[in-house]
Amino acid sequence: MIVQRTREPGPKFKPFSLGLGLTAPWLQKPPTPDLRRSHFNAREQAIVERIKQLKREAGSHSPSAWTLAKQVPELRLKVDACFLSNPYATNLFLGHLHREVIRPKRLRALLELYPSQNRVIANKLAPVLGLDPDSLFIGNGAIEIIQAILHRLTDRKILVNLPTFSAYYEFARPETQVVFNVLRKEEDFRFDPVRYLEIVRRERPDTVVLINPNNPDGGYIAHATMLWLLEELRDVPNVIVDESFIHFATEGIGYTYRSVADEVRRHPNLIVVKSMSKDFGVAGIRAGYAVMDPDRVRALLDNGFLWNSSGLAEYFFDLYSRPDFQERYERERVRFIRNSRRFFAALRRTEGLRVYPTQANFALVELQNGLSAEDLVWRMLVRRGIYTRTCDDKRGLEPGRFLRIAARNRPENRYIIRSLRRMMV
Repeated sequence: MIVQRTREPGPKFKPFSLGLGLTAPWLQKPPTPDLRRSHFNAREQAIVERIKQLKREAGSHSPSAWTLAKQVPELRLKVDACFLSNPYATNLFLGHLHREVIRPKRLRALLELYPSQNRVIANKLAPVLGLDPDSLFIGNGAIEIIQAILHRLTDRKILVNLPTFSAYYEFARPETQVVFNVLRKEEDFRFDPVRYLEIVRRERPDTVVLINPNNPDGGYIAHATMLWLLEELRDVPNVIVDESFIHFATEGIGYTYRSVADEVRRHPNLIVVKSMSKDFGVAGIRAGYAVMDPDRVRALLDNGFLWNSSGLAEYFFDLYSRPDFQERYERERVRFIRNSRRFFAALRRTEGLRVYPTQANFALVELQNGLSAEDLVWRMLVRRGIYTRTCDDKRGLEPGRFLRIAARNRPENRYIIRSLRRMMV
């Protein structure tokens, strides 16, 4: 199914044409569905209303846990299962930061001195990635990279799957037409490569976007399929593959993950985007990179991005480039994947929930007991201190029924499961 977006300012919802004189009601902001709701007392309702206001101000994203803590101080936040990260990797980074920066009193240098320029950081990062440094573009988080690509390289038309990360259509230029490939709920939101290529050939976009694993459902495209798609998409000027969650995906025996980043050498139209926030749990330092043809890197650098990394971000990239850190991180990555899979299995055993297949560190959950997803999110947050993510603003998902829950460490995962089961009755 193809849906074309009508451009309007801001992240508001609007009907989309299906090309048959019809509209897709699940792609617009509908009236609140008539679902079962909880009764909050006066204090709880006041907190909920303040959180709702922060959510409205955040648009199609969610206010951060930091924002909630500052703006709603009476809220007792215990577990952040809304934003997506590996808490074990965060602990690993903090241990190095304490030993190598804070204890020896080197923090002042990271704060007072200018960090290295984009090219210098790329040269330090390239050996550990096994890539040409000229093909690396360092970003202030993946979001800066996405905006730079869409504004500088995308021109006439972009094809985006739904549901997916909203920045890939919200950041498109006003004159760029956005065409959506709607993934089907009855197929568990699985990506169909044959159907996708039919749309590409019919619509002839100059940019296509594939998030692997996808957000918010965690759907994964096998590495062999990705290689085949890259060959089939050779004539598309820009093929963006977002691998921000690739470290959580595994293939074959063990916990190996497969990136297509080195395919940039063979496919100059390929752009691989990588956030470091998710797998390394360092969203606060804003670190990301993209792999693309060197000419494209130079074109972006000629338009700015000279000192777009902080001193802390540069320290992280230095740390990431060290073999000893890589070895310790690999242990924490595998540990987290094991715990996440136990967590998702427990979610699937919870009555009233449908949990969709995932290869990421989060699960898309559909409520099947008549409870409103937004209401459950607020109940979990206000009464149990657990922050999850309502998907009412996710285009391509039926409003009122979906939420996304991120995996955390084992004690937090157990607390989430116990709380959910208590709330679902």
